[in-house]
Amino acid sequence: MGDIGSMSFEDALGRLESIVKRLENGEASLEESIVLYEEGVKLKQHCEGKLETASARIQKIQLGPDGQPAGLTSFDAA
Repeated sequence: MGDIGSMSFEDALGRLESIVKRLENGEASLEESIVLYEEGVKLKQHCEGKLETASARIQKIQLGPDGQPAGLTSFDAA
C-alpha cells in the first residue's frame, strides 16, 4: 500500500475496486483480507474527501441581463 494521502481520486478508486474484487473472489487469506479491508476503508475515506473538495470548488456561472457571463458564485447543491 502506497501513501494514500498523495493518491489521485482515480488511482485510489482503482485500488479500492481491485481490493473489492479480491475480497469478493476470496483470493486472500483471512489475515490478508483484514489488511485489505483496512486499506479499503482508508481509500474510501480518501475518495470521499476528494469528492467533498471537488464539490466545494464547483462554481456556478452567473449570467447578466444581456445573457453574458457576469461572474461566478459558489455552487449550492441544496
